[in-house]
Amino acid sequence: MHKTRLLVLVTLVLLSQACHVTHYQKDAKFHKLFLASRLEEADALLAKDKRAERRKARLLYYLNRGVVAHLMQRYEASNYFFEQAYLTHENFLTKPLDEALTFVINPTVTDYKGEDHEVLLLHYYKALNFLQLEQNDAALVECRRLAIKLNQLGDKYSSAGKYRRDAFIHTLMGLVYQANYEYNNAFIAYRNATEIYEEDYKHLFGIDVPEQLKKDLIYTAYKAGLHDQVDQYQQEFKLNYDPAEEATLGDVVFLWNNGLGPVKDEWSINFVLVHGAGGAVTFSNEELGLFFPFPLPDNNGGGSLSDLKFIRMAFPKYRERPLVYNKAVILTPHGGQHMLEMLEDVNAISFQVLKQRMVLELSKSLLRVALKKATEYQIRKQSEVLGTIMGGINFFTEKADTRNWQTIPHSIYYARIRLPEGVHQVVFKEFSRQLPRAIGQQQEFRLKLCKNKTVFQIVNSPVATSH
Repeated sequence: MHKTRLLVLVTLVLLSQACHVTHYQKDAKFHKLFLASRLEEADALLAKDKRAERRKARLLYYLNRGVVAHLMQRYEASNYFFEQAYLTHENFLTKPLDEALTFVINPTVTDYKGEDHEVLLLHYYKALNFLQLEQNDAALVECRRLAIKLNQLGDKYSSAGKYRRDAFIHTLMGLVYQANYEYNNAFIAYRNATEIYEEDYKHLFGIDVPEQLKKDLIYTAYKAGLHDQVDQYQQEFKLNYDPAEEATLGDVVFLWNNGLGPVKDEWSINFVLVHGAGGAVTFSNEELGLFFPFPLPDNNGGGSLSDLKFIRMAFPKYRERPLVYNKAVILTPHGGQHMLEMLEDVNAISFQVLKQRMVLELSKSLLRVALKKATEYQIRKQSEVLGTIMGGINFFTEKADTRNWQTIPHSIYYARIRLPEGVHQVVFKEFSRQLPRAIGQQQEFRLKLCKNKTVFQIVNSPVATSH
């Protein structure tokens, strides 16, 4: 009997070690190629996986293929994959069986639906691709889709102090509207962005209203004939800025996708079960200050929680991949220097989004684990071997959902540069806080600017410290 129990235990431990790998580790070969900028090989590796489009993480498959194609400047192919990701997300239906399996087993048995900010960034990349293809009307369609997603996000989190509005996405919409000469819509988008930076982003993420956004807000107010608004914002921002001087110039908007966003990992939390009157149970972790009461009547039947003393549960957490380059400047002819300003800290938003749903996810996971452990305890009373098997099954099926979009940027920056009509040679330089004297790869761009026309220049630096 003891030998049988030992053999069962060793087998289950080995199985658990095989199963407890994160999504990042499962795709380690792809990420190694991606980090080394071996994009053709990375794309070929993804394309070779014939079952990827049927898996529970197919949304991430499409998103990764979209990013890789974007970096290779295959914008039409990139948008094909992003559109598939969009359709995959939109077509998720409520599946009672899947929800039941989530509760009984773990969240990874269901389709990955994407985090709130990941869905928004999907449309960001689509808009970028359309802008590079000079299909500005199609980019506007993505702006309208973004408006719908922003409304849904606002409905989901109505209270202040949460990530419920996205300043960057409103800024992006303004940029696209302005490029299409829809100045009134651009002004509204910029005004919304300014409000969100001031009311949300400043205290949530430490990002204030970018100086260029202030100027764009005033400029579009001027172009829309809103002269009172021009005066109001010039005074409010204390800007000595005359938008009329810009009217005869062409401009280029640089968007810099810098670094890589965080990776989801797994951590364990131990809870002590405190039994109260009437069968009520409180899951307690005093170190973290977590207390979750559950009014569960104790009927001494199968699956009772009355004999449990403590449980361990798995929960996802993010690991940051710090930036290598934290600053960039654009050098224009005749000695002009333009610093890029941060629009979005995707890394910080990722942490915030997970934090916002932590209490709900913890409570659901705790009840799931507790019921599984209670069942194991009752089985163990009848058979030690079967109890050991059940315990092993519980152990290696209790895992966190570590799926997330791992090829998104860490942060997004921008700059608008206005220059006279004609061809201009500009230089983009990165600077590293870690290596004070080091400059990242300099990139030169030959830009042809026309009066009152906006050119979008995308710069990608998918570099991060090792995970």
